[in-house]
Amino acid sequence: MGVLSWIFFGAIAGWAANVVVGGKDRRSQGCLVSVLTGVVGAALGGLGYQLITGQEVNFEFDFASLGIAILGAIVLVALIRLVTGRRH
Repeated sequence: MGVLSWIFFGAIAGWAANVVVGGKDRRSQGCLVSVLTGVVGAALGGLGYQLITGQEVNFEFDFASLGIAILGAIVLVALIRLVTGRRH
């Protein structure tokens, strides 16, 4: 997958994770933070999937990979908010 695809994929996953974890009082985050959260979340999600199932993840642009990336980003955002606390 090309760099632009990873950025687009990461932006979608990071935005979705922020929406899911934040709920009504979610904090806005910049585009760069969303992309980084999504890309790191995708890597974490892929690693978790590989550890649980024993199958290697092929990050092509499909709905299964997007789901794994979003789940990884949700876990990442939840952990970050747990560590940093809820500040308004």
